[in-house]
Amino acid sequence: MSEVLNDKQIRKKVTRMAYEIYERNLQTAGVVFAGVSGMGLILSNLLASELRTISDLSVEELEVKLDKSNISQSKISLSRELDLSGKSLILVDDVLNTGRTVAYAMKPFLEEDISKMELAVLVNRAHGLFPLRPDYTGYELATTLNEHIQVDLSGSQYSVHLL
Repeated sequence: MSEVLNDKQIRKKVTRMAYEIYERNLQTAGVVFAGVSGMGLILSNLLASELRTISDLSVEELEVKLDKSNISQSKISLSRELDLSGKSLILVDDVLNTGRTVAYAMKPFLEEDISKMELAVLVNRAHGLFPLRPDYTGYELATTLNEHIQVDLSGSQYSVHLL
């Protein structure tokens, strides 16, 4: 196991991503962060908190609930209902590997009247089985399909490891 990103690096990347989100969403009615269950939700919370600190944009949050271990059979739901009209939706997950999880996580938003949908990930592995590219990326990492990325944002010290 080797460390890819340490706590300080992750916090800098979250700040940079929040500034990018702010710059690209100045003209919107607000930003809604939709974090995918698990580390995606925690990253979403970090980005939303940082955006609130650096801007006066309206920021709302919700969770996209799904079972990553059985994504094709998983019931996909949202933690709460929000009026998304005219707002930018930022779908957030910790790692973009094949894109399967993100593709399924988009499902609840496909019939919403959002201004735009963007994707934010901490680590992009770019093994794209689906034609998805993140709009906001903390770190690009070329890996083999056998390698695994472990993101830990749950404690006071954040880390990303390559297994």
